[in-house]
Amino acid sequence: MNWDQIKGNWQQVTGKVKTQWGKLTDDDLDVIAGRREQLAGKLQERYGIAKEEAEKQLAEWESKASSWFKKS
Repeated sequence: MNWDQIKGNWQQVTGKVKTQWGKLTDDDLDVIAGRREQLAGKLQERYGIAKEEAEKQLAEWESKASSWFKKS
């Protein structure tokens, strides 16, 4: 999955982000604005996890994202 695709569809993807990481606020999502490094930073901040763990969670979540953009 290409992160540019997630960033380009950020408004549609925010629901999936909130489902995965419920501690993130709407304000957090506005600040993140589709930027992967910002999302990783907010995960560290809100969940008190290390950068490596945030990256691992993001990679797993990102791997699921390809199915969200398939054309029917």
